[in-house]
Amino acid sequence: MTDEVFNIYLGWDSRELQAYRVAEYTLRKNTRHALHVVPLKHKALRQQGIFDRPWRVEGTTGNFHDARDGKPFSTEFAFTRFLVPYLAGYTGWALFADADVLFRADVQELFALRDEKYAVQVVKHDFHPTEKEKMDGCAQQRYWRKNWSSVILWNCGHEYNKKLTPAVVNAWPGAWLHSFSWLKDEHIGELPPEWNYLVGHTREVRYPKILHFTDGGPWFEHMQNVPYGQIWVSEYHAMLRRCGDLSDGLEDFNADLVNE
Repeated sequence: MTDEVFNIYLGWDSRELQAYRVAEYTLRKNTRHALHVVPLKHKALRQQGIFDRPWRVEGTTGNFHDARDGKPFSTEFAFTRFLVPYLAGYTGWALFADADVLFRADVQELFALRDEKYAVQVVKHDFHPTEKEKMDGCAQQRYWRKNWSSVILWNCGHEYNKKLTPAVVNAWPGAWLHSFSWLKDEHIGELPPEWNYLVGHTREVRYPKILHFTDGGPWFEHMQNVPYGQIWVSEYHAMLRRCGDLSDGLEDFNADLVNE
């Protein structure tokens, strides 16, 4: 093991704290390497003056509606993931993953796939959902390169990623950001599908290394029987046995995982 610290940015949505905690728990449990894990909390980024994108919550559905591009979106971290190069000081490499994932392998294997010629490396899903809603009740948005941005290996120092200033992330349309439109095609590298396995959608692979419950997972009462759901439930209970009920915050949770 080298002295390098892997920078990990995880999506944070205050409505899905259990999902986030299982994501971070399984990340640390399976990785034997120094990690710096940052939850992308939009309120903290707003307080720091980094993020000021306005949105509203629709009263009937609870869905978010962006005031800049006029489009609905699903999570509190829909836009903040694109601040990762800025937050990393436009240097080094970092991993972003949605909150609704479960890690089943050491991310050192993923960082070993880094290639300096790319600005980002992603699983290039051919994903065209027909449903109007996800199973968690959020609107199912359709856009080019759908779900490519749910797990991103960022080359933060790449020249083209320096275009992602806070001003750009705060202003440009969500579809433009999620389709990596600031990049040329040759700047987008491909990761093996096991590193962003869309539960219920990705064709079977030998061993999914990141399970992504993109339609919703067992932290929702009505979704206990989704594929791989028992794995998530097992990890959730293992986390509770080890760390207890941490409804008041993550500070002790993170310290316990680091000091194993």
